[in-house]
This record gives sequence, structure tokens and C-alpha cells, in this order.
Amino acid sequence: MKSLSKNGLFPLTLSVAKSTSLSPSLPLALSALRRDIDSPAGRISLYSAAPQDESTGLPPLLLVHSINATASAAEVEPLFTHYRQQRAVYALELPGFGFSERSARSYTPRLMTDALHAALAFIQSEYGGVAADVLAVSLSCEFVARAKHEAPHTIRRLALVSPTGFSGKKRRYEPAGGTLGLPWLYRLLTLDIWRQGIFDSLTRPSVIRYFLKGAWGSKNIDETFWRYCLLTSRQPGAANAPFYFVSAFMFSTDINRLYESLEGPVWVSMATRGDFTDYRGRHTVEDKTNWQFDAVEGGALPFFEDLLSFSKKLDPHWG
Repeated sequence: MKSLSKNGLFPLTLSVAKSTSLSPSLPLALSALRRDIDSPAGRISLYSAAPQDESTGLPPLLLVHSINATASAAEVEPLFTHYRQQRAVYALELPGFGFSERSARSYTPRLMTDALHAALAFIQSEYGGVAADVLAVSLSCEFVARAKHEAPHTIRRLALVSPTGFSGKKRRYEPAGGTLGLPWLYRLLTLDIWRQGIFDSLTRPSVIRYFLKGAWGSKNIDETFWRYCLLTSRQPGAANAPFYFVSAFMFSTDINRLYESLEGPVWVSMATRGDFTDYRGRHTVEDKTNWQFDAVEGGALPFFEDLLSFSKKLDPHWG
């Protein structure tokens, strides 16, 4: 048991346990050490691996999956496998997903950001206080931006893959703490008479395949990843976080203010096909010297399609 303090943000108690299965039917998402961490955000799951030679000079790298009905660390498996040969790499499973706690509670940007703070503090405890590099996907980019804003000493450089907050014409500059959440929609979706039926419909094999094809912008999705999505969506409590996501409670109303306040290098991967190709709002930050936008050929998860090309664009950003 280790007790740490994060510059007054919140007291942090870490309890590390050996990996245990959430369900006999759910295998590990990554071939790596997995640990449970007790944090202010509940029990969170953190995978880790390190190269045999750790004298690369690069700090640890934290990978953060996106938010959807079937999210887990399996989403970043190609990146985890690639970077573990070069540097210490971690993959967090956010509250409500994978092996992390899936209890019935409010799933908000605050909860997700607190989970990130806990994971980053744990990484610092293992690496002498070194700030980590962080790569996040889609909506989780909003959470890592908030974590960077609140605790800049814990994150060195950010990589944002298909980030939210730049699509459409309207930007979000409201006061901190607000979300786009629709209480009426959440209440409607979670009525006992159809709650489970709705989630079962959202996670049917054909529906998961449909959404993945939209993310890929192609029918050539990764079949191993699709199968893991099926498994993780069938675990106890799997519906709790997704209903908050569908009801927009995980989207922050101040994200563009946060993005514009970020200091330090930020790299953005923009998809060229699929459902996530609208980045018209990038004009709010693209003139800043610390931001770099790259159109990466492929869908929202281009590292599944051409890992070599993706990493060639990303690697110079790590320095």
C-alpha cells in the first residue's frame, strides 16, 4: 500500500493487487502485467510492460482508450505491443470499462479525470516522479486535456487520436464543471422495463460490427478486436457507463477553453475516412506553436490499419 499526495488535488491511496478476472469469460485485453489500483475514482485497471533495456531516455507512455459501449484497453493493443519494445508503456482502463470498476454511479468527466490522475501518480511512483507522455483516443482526449491542465507536472507531451471537441460549427467555452448531459434522455434509456434490452441491442454482434465499420470507414475491421468487444460488453455492470456516454454526460462544456490553455507539445491525428473526419474547429488552436495536426490515412483508429505509417508520424513528436 502506498500513500501519495498530488499537489493538493486530492489525497491518493493506491492498493495494488494481482490480476484477477472480472468474469471467467473475459481474458486479458493485453499480454502484459495487469494491476488493480484503488483510487478516488474507484478500482481502476492498469496494464504495464517495459523493454529489457530501459535506458532509452524516453519517459513512460500512458495509453487511454476511447469511450463507447464496448471500450477496453484492447483498443490500444497495436500501440502497446509496438511501444513496449522501446519504453515503459501503460494502458489504463477507465471507470466502467474493461477490468475497472463498473458499479452503478455517475460517469462524468470528473470521474474519468480523477482516474487519470490516479494512474499518472502511480506511474510517477514507479519512475521517480517523471512526467509521462500520454496518448488518448476520441472522447478520452478531453479527459487527458483536463488532467494536463490540472496537473501539468504529471504529463510531458500529449498525442490526441481522433479527438472530440473540433467537429461542427459550435465550440464549447462554458464555465468549468458542466457537461452536455441530457437528464431526460438518461432517465428514458434506463427505465427498468427496457434498460437491459436497449443495451443488448446496442451490443449485438452485428451492431458492434456496424459501429466499428463506421470508425474504420471500411468493412475491413480488426476481427480479433471485434471479438473482444463482444466479450467485454457482456460483463456485469457493462451498461452503467455507456448509458452516461449515450446521454452526453461525459462531454465537457468547456473543452475548447481547456484545449486552448494547454502548454507543452500536443500532436493530433485526424482520420481521413469514416465517421470521425470533421475537424473544422481546429482553427482555434492550430496557429499555436505547441499544436501540430496531421491527417493520417485511415479511420479513427489508424494504428490498426497501418501501424508503421502511424508511428512514423507520431514518433518525432515524442522527441
